[in-house]
Amino acid sequence: MISLKFKKFNIETYKPGRSKIKKLKKVIKLSANESALGISPKAKKLILNKNLVLDKYPDGKSKDLRKSISKTYKCNSEKIICGAGSDEVIQMICQLFLNPKDEVILPKYSFLMYRIYSKIVGAKVVFAKEINFKISIKEILKKVTRKTKIVFIANPNNPTGTYLNRKEVLQLRKKLNKKILLVIDDAYAEYMKNKDYSSALDLFKNNENVFILRTFSKIFGLASLRVGWGYGSKKIINALNMIKPPFNVNGIAQIAAIESLKDKQFINKSIKHNLFYARNIKKFLEIYGIYSNPVSANFLLLDFKKCRYSAKYLYERLKKKGIILRSTEDGYHIKNKLRLTIGSKKENLKFMSVVKQVLKK
Repeated sequence: MISLKFKKFNIETYKPGRSKIKKLKKVIKLSANESALGISPKAKKLILNKNLVLDKYPDGKSKDLRKSISKTYKCNSEKIICGAGSDEVIQMICQLFLNPKDEVILPKYSFLMYRIYSKIVGAKVVFAKEINFKISIKEILKKVTRKTKIVFIANPNNPTGTYLNRKEVLQLRKKLNKKILLVIDDAYAEYMKNKDYSSALDLFKNNENVFILRTFSKIFGLASLRVGWGYGSKKIINALNMIKPPFNVNGIAQIAAIESLKDKQFINKSIKHNLFYARNIKKFLEIYGIYSNPVSANFLLLDFKKCRYSAKYLYERLKKKGIILRSTEDGYHIKNKLRLTIGSKKENLKFMSVVKQVLKK
């Protein structure tokens, strides 16, 4: 018998939010922070076009998509790189910057793929404490050593829903060593209407030592097509293009993303929908002693500390009724909390109706 050797990783595998329940055909999935309203009708119409060219390779540099992004966000198309979801861009950043034994600093409760890709290339992941589930600049700075190469933050943060205001983000970059790359994930930026918030793209368009992540998986509803992008200095982008897979963003994803950016009406509708239902659900759950972060992105972190029922109890009861939330014990190791994605009108009303039945007051 041949025994082949391969690398062994000390990594906890990423577990996505559940999407199926045994014996149930109809399921309401509120576990993955997906778009409440689906995709733009314009993008959907384009995808259903029977004349799409599928037998040719897509544009390997996503030139038209980068041009469209550049126009929408008023940024330089030559400083953009596209990926199969922002996940792939995170992976490429880790491959480009990190060597074995380099250090990466992450908030304790942050998107799991930062730690996974960092560990795959052999870097040491160092966790900074959060204060009341909010990123702490002070705690991040405490963890900096000569070996620190990257600091990853998502703003607003997943899974906590908290965020750093513009002053705090600027302060973090100012106090960090200039040779450390600050990677800021703007995945939920479009949802943010909080007056003290600014996206990383608005703050750091011309910074050499800040790299910004964006995605089409959230407000644009293209999660299944896997398309995201990164924004950084020309030097970083040129280096990333050298290691980027040749045709990493498929052709349908590119044209759907371009069309989604054009549909301003749909984007505004999605933002209003999210704000309305997030506020209403938050207020509704407080009746039962379930509290959450101030409304920010398209999800809420539900805290059961003051509730007479546990997070696990509600999770299991909802599951029996065909409603799936995200257990924060998986991967994040946060006890007695659940992450709830804001769904469609029908899904939100059903969720509140079932909670009312389960947690009778």
